[in-house]
Amino acid sequence: MSSGGLKQPQSSAAHHHDDSQRSHALKHTSSWKWLDFLGDTISQSEADILLLSTAFKFLLFPAYRSTDFEVHRNWLAITHSLPISRWYYDTTSEWTLDYPPFFAYFEKLMSIPASFIDPKIVDLQNLQYDAWTVIIYQRMTVIISELVLGAALLRFIRGSVDPSRQRILSASLFLHPGFLIIDHIHFQYNGFMFGILLWSILMAREGRKLASGILFAVLLNFKHIYMYLAPAYFIYLLRSYCMSPAGAIIPTRFISLANSVLLVFLASLGPFVLMGQLPQLLSRLFPFTRGLNHAYWAPNAWALVTAADRVLLQLVKRFDVGLSVNKSGVTSTSRGLVGDTVFAVVPNIKPSHTFAITIIFQMVYLIKLWRAPTYKSFVTALTLCGYASFMFGWHVHEKAVLLILVPLTLLAAENYAYYKTYVIASVAGIFSLFPLIFTPAETLVKITYSFMWGAMILYPLHKQIYEFPSSLPWVLLESFENAYLYGFALLQVFIILFPLVTGGNQDTEFLPLMTTSVYCSVGLVWAFIRLSTLYIAQQY
Repeated sequence: MSSGGLKQPQSSAAHHHDDSQRSHALKHTSSWKWLDFLGDTISQSEADILLLSTAFKFLLFPAYRSTDFEVHRNWLAITHSLPISRWYYDTTSEWTLDYPPFFAYFEKLMSIPASFIDPKIVDLQNLQYDAWTVIIYQRMTVIISELVLGAALLRFIRGSVDPSRQRILSASLFLHPGFLIIDHIHFQYNGFMFGILLWSILMAREGRKLASGILFAVLLNFKHIYMYLAPAYFIYLLRSYCMSPAGAIIPTRFISLANSVLLVFLASLGPFVLMGQLPQLLSRLFPFTRGLNHAYWAPNAWALVTAADRVLLQLVKRFDVGLSVNKSGVTSTSRGLVGDTVFAVVPNIKPSHTFAITIIFQMVYLIKLWRAPTYKSFVTALTLCGYASFMFGWHVHEKAVLLILVPLTLLAAENYAYYKTYVIASVAGIFSLFPLIFTPAETLVKITYSFMWGAMILYPLHKQIYEFPSSLPWVLLESFENAYLYGFALLQVFIILFPLVTGGNQDTEFLPLMTTSVYCSVGLVWAFIRLSTLYIAQQY
């Protein structure tokens, strides 16, 4: 059976090394320091990527900015103008502080130079401030903080057993359209935080598992969405670091890890615990009153369920099919507003349902990880834990697709089966981010840049690891998958032409978004099935 299918492919000595072999390969590479990416030890191609990508990001300074830009400017003002005791209580703006304390400290640090550059940036009452000083400053903070990601990716190359392929993967992440769309146009700091995640994964690859756990604890206190990955970290560190191969607990290691993680959380939450503000902080971090779907349906299982409900409702209206209808669900568009997710025909989904389904899927991967606590098993289980949370979580944001695409990239060169899974998830995931940027000028940028990224990354990798399917069923499957990928071109044409044909009819304006979400959901669900099957069948 071809490795392009879902069956476990034959192992290859070039791509299946255990943790000790990786550590051995790392020792025989040239020395690398934290700031090597600023010195003359990097290659010319690596320097070119850094310089050219930075220059391009400078050109995006005047581009469209979402409300997240004002959110972060307001957080600069909150952390600079108010004492720490008021940070999580302030309601001057509707964009209240709702990230964990380490990110608040990060904003506080960034507010110091901002106050010298332009005091109006950190004026709490100066809402919707959009002078060029704040635009340039905030855009620059994203570019500079993203160097944490760049440094981690360089280190991945230096210690890789296959530097040529890892160089492509590292370039794919540093130049990823997801970071360009979300961080450098829409505006967020995902590159910085995924940089921390990659440093943590890198420490696991190098066998420095205590450092890996500490870095992940730090990341959790920057943004709590990464808790979706926490079960994989817990099982991996417990099984491979705190326990002997025979299964006995190693007390010194367990205590070291527990105390280190506890100290990280004390540094983050300690001041708020002492002030008696932990309940208020948690209420900001976990607002459970939102609906099942976000404003634009994230391309996951619930998007397909929601679309099915809309289709069934139309069938019930036109034909007597004997299905009962929830009247409150008839007018609901499931657009993610507070209390707005109500189905008309399909049974309603509750937060407890999404939690239970997510845990069930994660348990399958965690059992596998417990039995095979190797580095590659860890990265795959980590990816699938994030994937399951994206597929079945409550009120999932479309931007959370990066929780899948970033760690999945590390697996893309394992073999053709993993590569094909990566391509399907990447194309669907990146396209699902396009609705975030809806202005005409940036539409051309996001489409052109994503196409160029695919040509520079996906095609060269495909040439290296392509395997022709060995049987007719897998030839047909490959054909269907390729047809699905080519279908994104037709989908983009539909999205462009639809408003022109309908004349901007408000009754149908949601149709392109729904079509995008459903089409992307199909690919991401299929990639989820693919990756799950590969992991369960994999021998470690």
